[in-house]
Amino acid sequence: MNDADRTPIEDTRFGEITVRQDGQDRLEVEGEGIPRVTLERDPESEVDPQTAIGTRDPAHLTMRIDGREVELKPAKGGLRRRSYRVDVEYEGVGYRLVPDSVPSSRLTRDGVHIGDFSSDGDEMVIAEWKEGAEIRPVDASIGYALSSAFGTGGQPMWMMIADGVSSALP
Repeated sequence: MNDADRTPIEDTRFGEITVRQDGQDRLEVEGEGIPRVTLERDPESEVDPQTAIGTRDPAHLTMRIDGREVELKPAKGGLRRRSYRVDVEYEGVGYRLVPDSVPSSRLTRDGVHIGDFSSDGDEMVIAEWKEGAEIRPVDASIGYALSSAFGTGGQPMWMMIADGVSSALP
């Protein structure tokens, strides 16, 4: 799909935002009212087909906000929803995107819940900002980028165990 065919996402606070994925190698988020974010995977790294950006290994990922590299720490992923969290450190502020339901993930800034995101790890991301929260343009940039790159949501552990047991039965 070329850029002319992309329909920007209409964010309730920041207007039109465009998310572009270049396979599992690169992701870009931009909009008139937000800082530009790029997230790139080292092309030499092994590709994980379950992750939109191709890996959860921070050694193989580079994230930049307005051209400045930021610290990105995706957790490895496992049985618990929390094991799929992704942390970003930007200008002394800690951001975390962590699954909190089957379809969505919660974005926090320094531990304060500021919004909820839903995405299947593609260019379509839905953001719902927390009522009364002070939302900054960079919050949107980070939330959209992480949601698109890693997807959102996750099953509770009891549901994963039940699925595992039922698939093991004849």
